[in-house]
Amino acid sequence: MGSPPQDVTVEPPQFLRLAAHPLRWRLLTALAEGDHRVRELVERVGEPQNLVSYHLRLLRDGGLVVARRSSFDGRDSYYRLDLDRCADALAASGAALHPALRQDTALPRRPVAGARSPRVAVLFVCTGNSARSPIAAALLRHHTAGRVTTASAGTRPKPHLHPDAVRVLSESYGIDLSGGRTRTRHVDALAGRRFDHVITLCDKAREVCPRFGTRQVHWSMADPGAADGTGQAGYAAFQHAAADIDTRIRYLIPVLNIPETLARSEP
Repeated sequence: MGSPPQDVTVEPPQFLRLAAHPLRWRLLTALAEGDHRVRELVERVGEPQNLVSYHLRLLRDGGLVVARRSSFDGRDSYYRLDLDRCADALAASGAALHPALRQDTALPRRPVAGARSPRVAVLFVCTGNSARSPIAAALLRHHTAGRVTTASAGTRPKPHLHPDAVRVLSESYGIDLSGGRTRTRHVDALAGRRFDHVITLCDKAREVCPRFGTRQVHWSMADPGAADGTGQAGYAAFQHAAADIDTRIRYLIPVLNIPETLARSEP
């Protein structure tokens, strides 16, 4: 006599329940390209604001989406997709169906021998060009071994890079920006240059950044130089910002179709 049938009524993993909804999938897809405000997402998906806000709340409660207040207008918030969390949740969803479906979701960190790819130009823009944008440009150049033409600029540049930006790149990633590479520049100085991607990292800079006629996206990030505290307490803001930018850069590289070629230098 056979064993009695077992109860197979099991809830699908939360990631699948969240992502399977058509509107939430469209919101996730839009946020995968860059950070957006609610009204921009409303325009992208063509649905009422109250409905979009409701589904954004579900995505936030599920940990797939995070929000931060705009530094340009404190009444606004930018929504951002947590790609690391999505990658982990996707891997866990496969494993929930069958252990063999668990995938290694870590982004590649090993050198790629003999990799060839067309040269891509990327511009990073923030307000002061003293922290966020030069950190992003340096990390992209580092992780692709110079296969990407990188530049950074500011809409209201400060005279020099913040010393903690130079320090965090050296101590955490082995990137030397000392010497003559610490001066900043105005975004207008790059008028006429071709860039395949322009990425703004400052809410204020996004509002005034010139259009370069190319793909332009936004990463809403706090200015580590504006954080309260001095010494190690102030430096911690730069460590956090650099780690956040490094994660974004690693997910940008596949979009550029450029292999990551260098292992990260651990502090």
